This record gives sequence, structure tokens and C-alpha cells, in this order.
Amino acid sequence: MTAKVRNIGIDVVPPTSECNDPNCPFHGSLSVRGQVIDGVVATVKMNKTVIVERNYLRFEKKYERYEKRFARYASHASPCLELKVGDHVKIMECRPISKTVSYVVVEKKE
Repeated sequence: MTAKVRNIGIDVVPPTSECNDPNCPFHGSLSVRGQVIDGVVATVKMNKTVIVERNYLRFEKKYERYEKRFARYASHASPCLELKVGDHVKIMECRPISKTVSYVVVEKKE
């Protein structure tokens, strides 16, 4: 039996399992918009929330070199995605779910 998933408007691989989370973009009613960010799951210690870390380079004009930087995003993780530390994920902006969470995980890359 295949799970009924909603079309969220971007080209991602939907999860195979089903959940009853109201903040799931595939099985709930949460709409996604805005930025799409690729990153790696850094921690999974919170309930339905993961920290996604993104590494990037920034050009320093004075020294004519690049410096390594990183950003950490608190993202809502639906139970149907079954995330663990080290997973490569794609997150997308959504409405604020809590004080720090304004992103939701939309794809787990294999």
C-alpha cells in the first residue's frame, strides 16, 4: 500500500512511510515557500526538530581569499522522514512553527 502524499510544489522525492503530523508538508497542512537550503543533520536531540548545518565559503575582499563559514538552522522534522545525524537533507522555509523553527525538512537525500 502506498502512502497518499501531497504535492508541495517543488521537485523532491516524497517519503515512503506515512505520518499523522499536522506540520508535515506531505501528510499535513504546512505550506512551504521561500528559500531552499541543502545541509547535513547535526543533532536530533529535540522532539520533531533537527539542527541542520550548512557549510559555505565567503570571499574576503581585503585579503583576496575565501573563508569557511557555517550556518545552523533549527528545522521541523516529520516522523515519516526518519532522520539521523549525518543525513544529507534539503530544508525549505515555512511559517514560524515555534520561536526558533521557521524551516521544515522536505527531502532526505540518499
